[in-house]
Amino acid sequence: MDLKLQYNCSNIDWEEVSSILEKVGMSHYEGEIHKKAFENSYAAVFAFDNDKLIGFGRAISDGVYQSAIYDIAVLPEYQGKSIGSKIVNKILECVPTCNAILYASPGKEKFYEKLNFKKMKTGMAFFRNSIKMQMKGFIE
Repeated sequence: MDLKLQYNCSNIDWEEVSSILEKVGMSHYEGEIHKKAFENSYAAVFAFDNDKLIGFGRAISDGVYQSAIYDIAVLPEYQGKSIGSKIVNKILECVPTCNAILYASPGKEKFYEKLNFKKMKTGMAFFRNSIKMQMKGFIE
């Protein structure tokens, strides 16, 4: 594997972003929606094996003390090779003075715990489709 990280949204196949999110069981939309979300983010990291997009993630932030990490995804055949950890750590480097929150896909909490994330006791969320998010295991 020839891992390369990219820190901007240039030359990204946004339909492939949508496809990867679908393959890992995460929410996905048309490519243009993801393009807008990533371009409007404070930081974005894309991982490639040669020219093949294999993973990514992004953060929104005020750049001072708060950030939120979203869309951390790595193709299943590349999981377990520290790629997700590299993506998350590079995002955290982009917000060095910030706290970071995220919500993990159910079953992926241990991955984030290894990166020093802690479960919150006071986390709250408002979802437009709360029934769907409850069925997926994100909320009580």
